[in-house]
Amino acid sequence: MTAPVLAVEGLSIDARTPAGPRRVLSEVSFALAAGETLCLAGESGSGKSITSLAIMRLLPKASLRVAAGAIRLEGRDLVGLSDRAMRRVRGGAIAMIFQEPMTSLNPVMRIGDQLIEAIRAHQGAEDATARARAMLDAVRISDPARRMGQYPHELSGGMRQRVMIAMALSCRPKVLIADEPTTALDVTVQAQILTLMRELKGEFGTSIILITHDMGVVAEMADRVAVMQAGRIVETAAALPLFTAPREDYTRTLLAAVPRLGARAGTDGPPRVTTQPLAATPAGTPPVLSVRDLSVTYRGARGWFGGTAAGHKAVEGVSFTLQRGRTLGLVGESGSGKSTTGKAVLGLVPFAGEVLLDGVAIAGLSPRAMRPLRRAAQMIFQDPYASLDPRMSVGAAIAEPLAIHRMGTAADRRDRAAELLRRVGLSPDHASRYPHEFSGGQRQRICIARALALEPRLIVADESVAALDVSVRGRVLDLMLELQETLGLAYLFISHDMAVIERMCHDVAVMRGGRIVEAGTRRAVFEVPAQAYTRELMAAVPIPDPARRPEPRRAIA
Repeated sequence: MTAPVLAVEGLSIDARTPAGPRRVLSEVSFALAAGETLCLAGESGSGKSITSLAIMRLLPKASLRVAAGAIRLEGRDLVGLSDRAMRRVRGGAIAMIFQEPMTSLNPVMRIGDQLIEAIRAHQGAEDATARARAMLDAVRISDPARRMGQYPHELSGGMRQRVMIAMALSCRPKVLIADEPTTALDVTVQAQILTLMRELKGEFGTSIILITHDMGVVAEMADRVAVMQAGRIVETAAALPLFTAPREDYTRTLLAAVPRLGARAGTDGPPRVTTQPLAATPAGTPPVLSVRDLSVTYRGARGWFGGTAAGHKAVEGVSFTLQRGRTLGLVGESGSGKSTTGKAVLGLVPFAGEVLLDGVAIAGLSPRAMRPLRRAAQMIFQDPYASLDPRMSVGAAIAEPLAIHRMGTAADRRDRAAELLRRVGLSPDHASRYPHEFSGGQRQRICIARALALEPRLIVADESVAALDVSVRGRVLDLMLELQETLGLAYLFISHDMAVIERMCHDVAVMRGGRIVEAGTRRAVFEVPAQAYTRELMAAVPIPDPARRPEPRRAIA
């Protein structure tokens, strides 16, 4: 049997705490063969990223240390290497792609200079510029000569991730570690990046460790899968057997939580999660939200949004209505105008056209006149940690809207916060804690509780589950459906995830370039899509079934 390129043997890692060492990774072992893609799958906190940082010797020395085990690259143990020797390995023999390319690239250096720097550090100066340009061409970046002179902020998220892949592969590493490389990307860009990684693996012969919580991506990319939970590997298997006959309950839970496109075929709305009868909306009841010919133009200095001082039209001619107890999904790629539409209907950005909230036109209203209407509509943002004041306890954060609107006494507001925490599945005892003491899913529940404080009739959910693990996402979506069924809430649900839109929505509007290009009931849009763009979005969704993996494409010329 051929010796593995990389072998991790009994790796254990301790965190330094005031109470003494605490084990966060326990006896992790796996081997990576030449040309193989091994996926480390599991929820946040399972130990995936800590494992990758240990391989790269990037663990923060002040807080984490390797307690036991070995990490062997072609038989050479990396754990005992000096920092000087490890610098030659890192980026040369082993390279890494991080989740967020904007934080991984130097914002004050041109793309070309960053690529050249990496090539010179490991390969020498000869032909570094030509090789950098060739790598940008290899990762399918248009006009690589011009991109060499651009800065990271001038590129889209997908293009920045391509630059990171080019940088990682520029020295032809034996092992490439990709840590959630597509989580922040649109579904179509994600499909392009995954295809690119498959092609480059065939061209360069690189072995890949792919870290992800997206089981659809695992099914599409993995040769073998190691499932991690609470710092341990609980199951390892080839991709097809793991998906068809998982041995562990945790693996089955992960697979069951994956939204599957087409699972709601033949139905008119989301699944019921309560036994409570749905209250019928009386005929003639005005919609909670009515939007007609909505347009939003961002104005700024020359160069903003690629436009001029005259401005950039982010949304143009958008019209829709939303009734009580229903969910309208806005879906499309980044830059399509989804989030801008959500902000405009709440009066958070200037707009032209007509927006009626509970039958009241909000255009031109003063902040004082708008305040009562803000009780009727609230927003849940994508990043719950950025939405909460880190210096404010969660109980105070939930009660703050009540205080702003002068509702009840301080004791009443505390009781209301405790009730809302209970409503979203958290303990009222958590009210005195701070945001950093909760997981991502718990923080999103806190944001939902805060949005419910004023008893709104409309909630705008802007990518509210995009950053969550698949099982946590499922629980949050079920919570939102339960609240809709019991409270009659209307949701404007903004997402680029077609499978989540299908699961949550009664009606769907597909946006592209600031316009709605297709709209209708969930069944009409998903089962008989009229537009090629809608079909492209659906085709790009990773299918959590290795047997239906996309056909391999040609190698790079």
